[in-house]
Amino acid sequence: MATKQKSRNRRPSARDRGPRYVEPVLDPNWQSPYVPSATEREANRTAVRRFAWRRRIPATVVVAVVVIALMIGFVISPWLLVAGGVVGAVYGWDLYRSFERLERTGAGVGDGVRDQTREGGSDHDRQRLATVVDRLSATFGVDGVRAVIIDDAGFNATLMRRDGGLVLYVTSALLRDFELIELEGVVAHCLARQRLGLVERQCIAASVSTDDATRRALAGVGQCYRADEVAAAAIRYPLGLAGALHRCADQEVAEGSYFATAAFQMTRWSWFNPFADRSTSDLGDLDDPQLRSLALEEW
Repeated sequence: MATKQKSRNRRPSARDRGPRYVEPVLDPNWQSPYVPSATEREANRTAVRRFAWRRRIPATVVVAVVVIALMIGFVISPWLLVAGGVVGAVYGWDLYRSFERLERTGAGVGDGVRDQTREGGSDHDRQRLATVVDRLSATFGVDGVRAVIIDDAGFNATLMRRDGGLVLYVTSALLRDFELIELEGVVAHCLARQRLGLVERQCIAASVSTDDATRRALAGVGQCYRADEVAAAAIRYPLGLAGALHRCADQEVAEGSYFATAAFQMTRWSWFNPFADRSTSDLGDLDDPQLRSLALEEW
């Protein structure tokens, strides 16, 4: 009887009183850091306009001084005020058109690569590459990519603008020696650049006449590393991309390769391995293939 009374008087424990299920709280504003955002793409597009504006600063200062001087001269003649307004309007229109002209300059970079290389690969190679490109294009939401194999002993690939569309150049050596998962990693990297808004930016960098440091800044320092992140997250196998980068880091460019020419110096920041002509690695550089490979192996 005492046992039953004790059982009835026992107070429930905290575990018995508390809920056993905690409903998750979802943040509607959360976004994966491995997905290109609209802000990131817009920043890459804006980088081109900032570059164009900086190039026109000296001329803009001169025109501004002239316009101000003409407007001050209004006290002498009202026609000087009109002249100042006309000069300012004409220069503003020309400045706007210069931005558009700069953006169009990158459209023909792919033509230059076509003219300085020759197509290679067998029918089987072309079909294999086209299959990989079609499948990954759907994954990345990129349409209208034409795949071309160029006959070259170096391991490399790039996505460029040509004939109003996108063309993916892949070397015959890469297609011949890389495993399928490594090839997919390379193609994914190139398509990730388009999703990030980098292809246009880097094609423009390859077409302007400037020094190497300025060209790299325009193309975007460390953007190869960023494209690796996006690509590896999309294909969900970072070791394939890491293996491709490791092969690229170990290669030596043969004489006669496109990557041993002056033309590559202009277009290097559009390529999967921008340091194809460098025999040593720089682990302090985020665009270095060896560093990128090591980073992916740590995922």
